[in-house]
Amino acid sequence: MTDAAIIQRSPEWFAARCGSLGASQLADALAKTKSGWGASRANLQTKLVIERLTGQQEEGFVRSPAMQWGVDKEDEARTAYSFATGHEVIEVGLYKHPTLIGSHASPDGLVGNDGCIEIKCPNSTTHIEVLKTNQIAHKYILQMQWQMICAERQWCDFVSFDPRMPDHLMLYVQRVHLDKDMQVYLEAEVAQFLKEVEAQVEALNMKGTK
Repeated sequence: MTDAAIIQRSPEWFAARCGSLGASQLADALAKTKSGWGASRANLQTKLVIERLTGQQEEGFVRSPAMQWGVDKEDEARTAYSFATGHEVIEVGLYKHPTLIGSHASPDGLVGNDGCIEIKCPNSTTHIEVLKTNQIAHKYILQMQWQMICAERQWCDFVSFDPRMPDHLMLYVQRVHLDKDMQVYLEAEVAQFLKEVEAQVEALNMKGTK
């Protein structure tokens, strides 16, 4: 299922995401400590429960200057990627998981018949670290894998862009392919996560009937 025609960050896009687990939230949903699930999992479940009960996205989200920078530079990064690779990027809205109701992904663009991209415009320290190590943070790997699963794509180009750098260091691109073993793992974990969210919603609704 897809709402690909919806413009990202539009009111319709936010409405479609309400109560749904997004690709960028997977790291929080699956966060573990030595003693069990991390607090971010419970916090995220509570957030989604509230959204499902109220039909509204939880208030209080404020972008930091760094986050706003990333949003503002995304189009420039997309253009730089297209120029460097020769790939046309098609902007899309939201893809719902084919079978797991209540989960979605919003790639930063589609490339050809098989690809998509995930754009990051981080601070210069983070960008330099990526250039030096060629390492993608695990939370972004999870995000890209879920994007490929939901959008039914075979690869995703990770893009780090910093226009403050010299021309030859502004853009970093690394291709990540769909990992079938990870897909099986992620789908099982997300299914359990969503089951717990729905159980909380049902338990709260039952309280209202007593």
